[in-house]
Amino acid sequence: MSGDGLRVAVLGATGAVGTELLRLLDVRGFPIAGDPVVLASARSAGRTVRWRDGELTVREVSADAFDGIDVALFSAGATRSREWASVAAAAGAVVVDNSSAYRGDPDVPLVVSEVNPEAAAVRPKGIIANPNCTTMTLVVPLKPLHDAFGLTSMVVSSYQAAGAGAVRHRRAARHQRGVRRPCGRAAP
Repeated sequence: MSGDGLRVAVLGATGAVGTELLRLLDVRGFPIAGDPVVLASARSAGRTVRWRDGELTVREVSADAFDGIDVALFSAGATRSREWASVAAAAGAVVVDNSSAYRGDPDVPLVVSEVNPEAAAVRPKGIIANPNCTTMTLVVPLKPLHDAFGLTSMVVSSYQAAGAGAVRHRRAARHQRGVRRPCGRAAP
């Protein structure tokens, strides 16, 4: 960490979650030293992403991309996380992984900052995982219920499109239009 803040990298910077991470780093005033390093696959390298009042050019992820990085935010899928998280951690970055790659790893803490922030302090692999989006939003309001009443279990159902952001949502909408209702009419 420099005196001006943390050096931050975002892997998956061109995706829906990556662009939102950049926006939140800005609007929440996260203490960043300089501009974040924005990373993605070779296919997205060279593109630009919005940062504050300007744009940043996306770099292809590589081992040297993590040199001097304090915090690496990963949202590029489990395959990329398995490939690059240990590389970033070996370079000295604390990796916060948003994929499913490390959620079940006993040496990687599963953290929701509003629920168990202390778990982030012990990270043998240099990686912190977070649960999926449905779980994260659910456990925040459940924590005070657990603290007050000893909540021990619940049953939850979630119906969501898996991954792929806006592309998957448009595809699901197209499929829904072709679904027949029981009376034989197509859904709107």
